[in-house]
Amino acid sequence: MKRLYFSIFLILLASLVLLLSDLNQRKKNERTIPKVAILQFSSHTFLDDGVEGIFDGLKESGFEDGINIHIKHFNSEGDLPTANAIASEITSGKYDYALTVSTPALQAVANANKQGKVIQIFGVVTDPFIAGVGLKKNDPLDHPKHLVGYGSFLPVIKLIKIAKELYPDLRSIGLAWNAAEANSEAYTILAREFTKQENLKLVEVIVDSSVAVNEAVNSLVSRGVDMILVTGDNTVGLALDNVVDAANKGKIPVLTLIPTSPNKGTLLDLGADFYQVGKLQGYLLSSIINGKDPATIPIENVVPEVLIINKQVLRNLKDPWKFTDKLIQKADVIIDEKGKEIRTK
Repeated sequence: MKRLYFSIFLILLASLVLLLSDLNQRKKNERTIPKVAILQFSSHTFLDDGVEGIFDGLKESGFEDGINIHIKHFNSEGDLPTANAIASEITSGKYDYALTVSTPALQAVANANKQGKVIQIFGVVTDPFIAGVGLKKNDPLDHPKHLVGYGSFLPVIKLIKIAKELYPDLRSIGLAWNAAEANSEAYTILAREFTKQENLKLVEVIVDSSVAVNEAVNSLVSRGVDMILVTGDNTVGLALDNVVDAANKGKIPVLTLIPTSPNKGTLLDLGADFYQVGKLQGYLLSSIINGKDPATIPIENVVPEVLIINKQVLRNLKDPWKFTDKLIQKADVIIDEKGKEIRTK
């Protein structure tokens, strides 16, 4: 009987040892699995595309959420104080890496992360060098060792040139923009310089919230502008439906730097494929997890261009805008006269 009890004791002891060993191994594995936070500034199509690209880029690189990486996705829904609060949580020590999508998200986390508690990888950003986060344009390798990523300066001058081709009698362009957004200011400055050079009139209205956009664009329409220009402004982008509605009342087109699918009634969109930019962020994170030193990675400008044209809009315009054959051939997406979306590439 004693032998039986002793045998049972040994079995229980061995089971306990195995259980503790397994528990310790699980805790060890939990500690080694990278913890990643994604901060998206607002719910906009091009930011959503960037986040989707991040997940797909990581998956293609062998990292899948819940299996060998933990990912927490935050969205501040366009509210800067909320973005700052989330940034504080992200840099509190809970996460190893932070991926930011948009300029405000870049700034919020970078300002909270000056001690470098997490490695930050940014994307879907107009010009990171003017964001005030310690980057130097003349030396892409001169950056905080914990901060890397991609800028995507969208082709605002090229867009205005195209507008002139589509309507040679173009005289005035309406622009609503938020002066609090560094990215929007950068586009506005270039648009001012170029329109002055081309003897075009740029009529500007400052907005401080998406709610104010509808009134601003109605004001531009009443002042007789020939078209509405939408740059990479997050505030105006969130109210794009209102921009298009106001422009439709004046029978003038909206041209943007933010391609969206499905098309929201804009005449032409020339911008970046932010899904691909997001994938690059995912690839970059995976390389850093696998040992690449962020300090050796230069800050790059990446703009995989996308051109969308909408033929259906032409019939509702008061002026004779017309797509050239050359532009049609270059388009990635064409909305035909009946509203059907045709992807050419």
